[in-house]
Amino acid sequence: MSKEIYLKNILPLRSRLLGIARGMLYEEQDAEDAVQEVLLRIWLVSDSLGKYDNPQAVAVAALKNHCLDRLKKVRHEQAMTEDTDIASDSDNPYYALEHKDTEEILTDIIDKLPSLQQMIIKMKDIHNYEVDEIAHITGTTAEAVRVNLSRARRRVREEYLKISER
Repeated sequence: MSKEIYLKNILPLRSRLLGIARGMLYEEQDAEDAVQEVLLRIWLVSDSLGKYDNPQAVAVAALKNHCLDRLKKVRHEQAMTEDTDIASDSDNPYYALEHKDTEEILTDIIDKLPSLQQMIIKMKDIHNYEVDEIAHITGTTAEAVRVNLSRARRRVREEYLKISER
């Protein structure tokens, strides 16, 4: 019985639903996708269509809600993209300058480390060598590399925090 309600009352509304979706969404393809999605959802719950006095109103309301959700999602994604763009170093000269200054400070701090720690932190954090490769190159054990790397990072962090507090 409820499948009959769907076929008799809901399916003929497709063109009307498409017109509503076109009015709410910007792209023709998005409107068609929205109508198809809503028709599918209504089909899946078609067993309960008999309890509504006006199943067509249910379809229209479902479509409007679906379109509004899509618009909110697009707006949210655009806002997130804009936030990311604002924070991008390449787009904002202030951030680019700050990044350059930070890079110079860190380079100076690393250059003041003991030579083994200096070499290990550069190989690991700048050149992306693995701990085993660094151990082989420096002639030490992997554990010694980890210890020196930890000490070097701690010292860089401490010195950077001292400089940034000034």
